[in-house]
Amino acid sequence: MASGFKPEHVKIAPSILSADFAALGQEVRDISAAGADYIHIDVMDGHFVPNITIGPSVIKALNPHSQQPFDVHLMIAPVDPYIEAFIDAGADIISVHPEASPHVHRTLQAIKGAGVKAGLVLNPGTPASFVDPVIDMVDLILVMSVNPGFGGQSFIESQLRKIEDLRARITQSGRAIELEVDGGVNFDNAAKIVAAGADVLVAGTASFKGGQEQYAENIRRLRGA
Repeated sequence: MASGFKPEHVKIAPSILSADFAALGQEVRDISAAGADYIHIDVMDGHFVPNITIGPSVIKALNPHSQQPFDVHLMIAPVDPYIEAFIDAGADIISVHPEASPHVHRTLQAIKGAGVKAGLVLNPGTPASFVDPVIDMVDLILVMSVNPGFGGQSFIESQLRKIEDLRARITQSGRAIELEVDGGVNFDNAAKIVAAGADVLVAGTASFKGGQEQYAENIRRLRGA
């Protein structure tokens, strides 16, 4: 049963994985102007997940194209040696997987020590309890509602229960932690994802569908769903 959570404002974080990479700077400008709250950037290494995307140099190049926070999701292992490079590139939020670091507390400590917001990512098979030892350090919890690695997958319904569980843990902590959901988010399921407890929606296909003239309407529909 959904928790009935009602955030004051649902944030939309379009994933540039679904953008036109041949015109990435323009795409970031357009989606920002259309009302995106965050620019979600998926970094994959072909090792931790079965795909390869972009690195710090691309993020640095995109920085002048948007004033919106860069929400960087690191799907790389080991993650620790690259934290500084992504901070220097302009990441505003860096989210990591507990499986990608032998000492995730130290990883989060390094991110926050640099003045950047820290997030913890839970794969579909990673239980909500993984946040408990570090909930006092995180600014964001990201629930993967698909198996990470590729865009365009379908939402895994069992993750709704995890979202509810995490919302309860956040409430109990008394901290202002954002609960973000990534994977298969669309106009049809956004309402139940938010009702379960999410207040940030990552959407790639749904945000970039139809080209630049549709971006504002796409974001409006996601936020209002």
